[in-house]
Amino acid sequence: MQEHTTSDGFSNSAAKAGEQTGAELHVIETDPQSDPRWETFVLAHPEASIYHHPAWLRALELEYGQKTLNLACEDSNSDLQAILPLLYTRGLPFNLGGSIGGRRLSSLPRTPLGGPLAKNHEAMVTIVRAAVAWVRQGCGIQLQIKTQGPELEGLVDGLVRTPWRNSYLLELPDDPGQLRFGNNTTRHRIKWAVSKAIKLGLKVRVAESEEELSLWWQLYLDVMRRNAVPARPYRLFQSLWRLLRPKGLMQLLLAERVEAGTRRILAGSIFLMYHGTMSYAFTGCKKEDLGYHPNDLIQWHAIHDACRNGFRQYDFGEVPDEHQQLASFKGKWGAEPTPLYRYYCPEPRTVPSAGILSTGSVQRFRADVWKRLPLGVTALFGDWIYRYL
Repeated sequence: MQEHTTSDGFSNSAAKAGEQTGAELHVIETDPQSDPRWETFVLAHPEASIYHHPAWLRALELEYGQKTLNLACEDSNSDLQAILPLLYTRGLPFNLGGSIGGRRLSSLPRTPLGGPLAKNHEAMVTIVRAAVAWVRQGCGIQLQIKTQGPELEGLVDGLVRTPWRNSYLLELPDDPGQLRFGNNTTRHRIKWAVSKAIKLGLKVRVAESEEELSLWWQLYLDVMRRNAVPARPYRLFQSLWRLLRPKGLMQLLLAERVEAGTRRILAGSIFLMYHGTMSYAFTGCKKEDLGYHPNDLIQWHAIHDACRNGFRQYDFGEVPDEHQQLASFKGKWGAEPTPLYRYYCPEPRTVPSAGILSTGSVQRFRADVWKRLPLGVTALFGDWIYRYL
């Protein structure tokens, strides 16, 4: 068990924070990178996601040089009964972003999902109660837990649920030949777009080098600038490439075309794969190349490959309320909107917004200036923002 003082000045001893609900259960702090029980537990748990995996947690640590705070509930035999990964964020200065951008201990920041995994109700109560006790030691620290369902409702006093965005999930059949995308109209549109991409000479392949990852990142910056959303730093993707890709947990699919004897990358998307779920995580494409329909071709390949490789669910990811065009793109494949939730302790003074930097002045800045900034400037600004989130 470890004990040290965090940057907010309070002791993070799990022995102090963890309250026992049963004689055989207690909460400790552990390190998923050196404790083999963590990955074994995640691998065996039916509700585990890629975001609970030690490789993802390490990538988050490397993004801004932070250490995750990983709670584990043990029984008297030192067998793990529950886990909860957490990471401290210092919050944006001047209260930019409201509740979403404040000081908090989150599971997990800059991550769609996190939250506790437990073998039984008692272990779940024990580890969530420990996290609640933890944040109550620090002045102004808020606990944030991200889930895909309301399973923590009423579990521990002081933990309050708020609605978040919708995530779009597509259930996959056993046979790729049984795939049916949306209704007749959307199926026709998809097949037309894929056929056009192929006729225009586009091909999809898996990226093979960090040089290709770097080229893709420029396309990703272009998309994020176009959508007026801060971009994640390149070092995050470099960490994913080095930590997840060798384990078969991540791949970058590229859509390219031969032009004047040279292959040119038009678009690319990063996918995370774990526990029967393939997750569409990040994408990049220049606006002038959208007419080639590279994103449709990438999705077509990714979904069929996921089905052939035995994945049972394809996660298109969450969609901010203001991005209805993105919701339509994901919905046309037959993906169903699934509500995401955020749990907080203490209760937020205002309902957290589902958008980053949602104050009126920042929205005006984004609308008037962001889309005209050079890519390098948006990259620097995005890196600065996420350092606090």
